[in-house]
Amino acid sequence: MRILLLDLDSLRPDHLGCYGYHRNTSPNIDRIAGEGVLFTNYYCSDAPCMPSRTALMSGRFGIHTGVAGHGGTAADMRRDGAGRRFEDRLKRETLPYVLREQGYKTATISTFADRHSAWTFNAGFHEVHNIGENGLESAHQVLPTALKWLEDNGQAEDWFLHLNFWDPHTPYRVPDAVGHPFADEPLPEWLTEEVFQTHLQKEGQHSITDMNALARSHYSRWSRHSKQIEAYEDIRLIVDNYDCAIRYMDDHIGQVLSMLERLGVMEDTAILVTADHGENMGELGIYSEHGTADQGTCRIPMIFRWPGGERGVTKEGLHYHLDLAPTLADLVGARHPERWDGISYANDIRRASDRGRDYLVLSQCAHVCQRSVRFGDWLYIRSYHDGYHGFPKEMLFNLKADPYEQHDMSQERRDVCKEAVYLLNEWHDDMMATMDCDTDPLWTVMKEGGPLHAEEYRSWREEQRV
Repeated sequence: MRILLLDLDSLRPDHLGCYGYHRNTSPNIDRIAGEGVLFTNYYCSDAPCMPSRTALMSGRFGIHTGVAGHGGTAADMRRDGAGRRFEDRLKRETLPYVLREQGYKTATISTFADRHSAWTFNAGFHEVHNIGENGLESAHQVLPTALKWLEDNGQAEDWFLHLNFWDPHTPYRVPDAVGHPFADEPLPEWLTEEVFQTHLQKEGQHSITDMNALARSHYSRWSRHSKQIEAYEDIRLIVDNYDCAIRYMDDHIGQVLSMLERLGVMEDTAILVTADHGENMGELGIYSEHGTADQGTCRIPMIFRWPGGERGVTKEGLHYHLDLAPTLADLVGARHPERWDGISYANDIRRASDRGRDYLVLSQCAHVCQRSVRFGDWLYIRSYHDGYHGFPKEMLFNLKADPYEQHDMSQERRDVCKEAVYLLNEWHDDMMATMDCDTDPLWTVMKEGGPLHAEEYRSWREEQRV
């Protein structure tokens, strides 16, 4: 089996046509969705970038790997210590190595490990291709390496290619020549002028006020960030540029698909489309950032096109992205390392089943320290460090009625909050009981001074005031 994993940074599912978006941002991704399984309730367990991709490739929660943030002790994976043998356990436990052990050639085209000094991410890959732009590359810079790799390897049997595009990650840097394809299209219906006016009053990381300051300080290096957000109509600058970045990336994904067709392997290649995390585009008053443990940041796309699998269907069960490792292992007949936390959903790919988890716990320790519980129609968010956003200790949202988190129901539905806290404690007990140590990395972040980006924001704001 040939497997192409498209890892598309900061891509929220509801800005894709196949997930119901009103703009034509993703014709090539939509085509893949029409030929495979689309998951509507798929989440990264640990956000943002570094914790998420560590969990994805290790098949383990951040509380187990130790990677929960972007700085300090909790930005490094726990290692074997004194019991380490000639080869460490990580080498044999990663998704790429498990596939490699099964006879697959494994390769990654990504600058992620370099950007975050996350060298453990490369464990298990035969080949690592780093084009050297530290996550600020555009799709046209990634594409030549991808096409060359496919030209050299695409017709071989049994390969796994992790291909990483970064375009939806702020700052938005689509070439000016592309123009503004969505300038005449309406904004998302929920983002009304009344909502915008409340967001104007908010302070904190990537609030509108902060986005304007970033545009003045260094985002102005990219022309798409040259305008200040002052009136309601100006907010389309953010939404349109995000959508333009998705469309630009999608156009280049189309060229990857065309290469598979030219090689004659398109029908026999599994294509998976997912992301490391989403992107808040107004939720909690935050724009162009993935800094919370909420729906905007943690819900991600998963489109799973598997030769011989289900086609053109939607599955609504709850899944973590770290469930991908055991799923692929089952589909190719590979082993499951004993420390994997993921649960396979291979049967959802092969036949008409839809069996997700009862609930999910989502973590974020890079911008805030939060843990959230996703269950039923609810999202419960518990803040241990608010990242200087002014968040209360508890927030509760009914995602069926309020998918954009506009109405906190934590005070009027204490019964639901109590149920969520029970689930959170149940999860935490299970995690701590299966630890190699007794340290929760969320508390490591707290004890070491708080989330890295929150402290950077605080220091920067103090400098601005001076």
